Amino acid sequence: MISPPQKLRFTQLWFLLLLSLLLSFSTWAQPTEKIVKVIVAPDHANWEYKTGEPVKFTISVLQYGNPVKNAKVKYEIMPEKMDPVKTETLTFASGEKTIDGGTLKTPGFLRCIATATVDGKEYRGLATAGFEPSKIQPTTDVPADFKSFWDNAKATAAKIPMDARMTLLSERGTETVNVYHVSLQNYAPNSRLYGILCVPKKEGKYPAILKVPGAGARPYNGDIASAEKGFITFEIGIHGVPVNLDPSVYSNLMAGAISNYWTHGLDDKDRYYYKRVYLGCVRANDFIVGLPQFDGKNLAVTGGSQGGALSIVTAALDPRVKYLVAYYPALSDLTGYLHNRAGGWPHLFDKNNSSFNAKKDKIETSKYYDVVNFARLVKVPGYYSWGFNDETCPPTSMHAAYNLITAPKELFLALETGHWTYPEQYEKTNPWLFGKLQGK
Repeated sequence: MISPPQKLRFTQLWFLLLLSLLLSFSTWAQPTEKIVKVIVAPDHANWEYKTGEPVKFTISVLQYGNPVKNAKVKYEIMPEKMDPVKTETLTFASGEKTIDGGTLKTPGFLRCIATATVDGKEYRGLATAGFEPSKIQPTTDVPADFKSFWDNAKATAAKIPMDARMTLLSERGTETVNVYHVSLQNYAPNSRLYGILCVPKKEGKYPAILKVPGAGARPYNGDIASAEKGFITFEIGIHGVPVNLDPSVYSNLMAGAISNYWTHGLDDKDRYYYKRVYLGCVRANDFIVGLPQFDGKNLAVTGGSQGGALSIVTAALDPRVKYLVAYYPALSDLTGYLHNRAGGWPHLFDKNNSSFNAKKDKIETSKYYDVVNFARLVKVPGYYSWGFNDETCPPTSMHAAYNLITAPKELFLALETGHWTYPEQYEKTNPWLFGKLQGK
């Protein structure tokens, strides 16, 4: 029998495991459903238009699936992330109304945001029309020494011993999978990279998947489910701290030492925070390919948001990567705001940050880390997925990167998604990735 103290400890462990799991997927989760829904829809089924073509948005306010009569609605129309070009407040007698949204004369995205007030509470919805998104071009440019900068950085990093340390997490393993907490020496001496490794127990050689993280800091559990399907998985953190600590540790770091880490060292391309991060992804692959269970050939990288950016960057920097899957990649076309259009997360140069960041040295540094300039170098097949309603990683910025990729590519648009994913997106990407890695 389990004693009361053991039961308490068991309950605490499961609570922490559940909390860490929720934190791990916080940037991937669908928004909470509400009683009142504000639905906005462009009048083209695919939400796409020719430049100069007018768009109409239909706004519906629903409660329990039925229109809310005489709903008070404020709507705004603007190029995404820009100031509104049209604002109006109306009473929708029938609970629904179609409005003229105007058009765009150049490729980009036009957004309608509607806010309804029902019983004193506000409810919000939006939709975004794309105007020839396949023609969107980046605003940033490529530094002349971009490739040599990263070639030299990789060469320097490769000279640093890996010093891999693996700790078996027996309590996390299953009948078919071993789980390890891993620590590696990273780009600079005394800098470490941490992650959770999952390896099939059955003797044999396996394909591998590097899983790169979204923004923030959190514990990780590892991708046991994929390992049970016959893949080595290595899920990493980027901040140089173990990834199996109490969740409060990461909350404290984000409120303190690594608050706004995406701006740290932005005035110097050699000291910018993401240099260690990008090189750390390559170091993670160094570890994977050295595992005796790795099949020696089939390596992929995947992630969403910041992880989507890191997937593209890693595939561009490391020729050992054979496939990538990227969801709503951040860090794309960062200078968009300097050209009166949306730029990618973390919005370094938007109106809230430009007074501090829009300096020549910081703008120049951003070019060495912009996903756009890595997208030009991608040579392997990739599957990409996002929605037009993403307010964190604007589709303008993501298309600016995607349009430059000349390698085989597929894009699954889940149009109404914001900064989250539907199950159907994984139902497209997972079979594609697993099939490629298994040679199917």
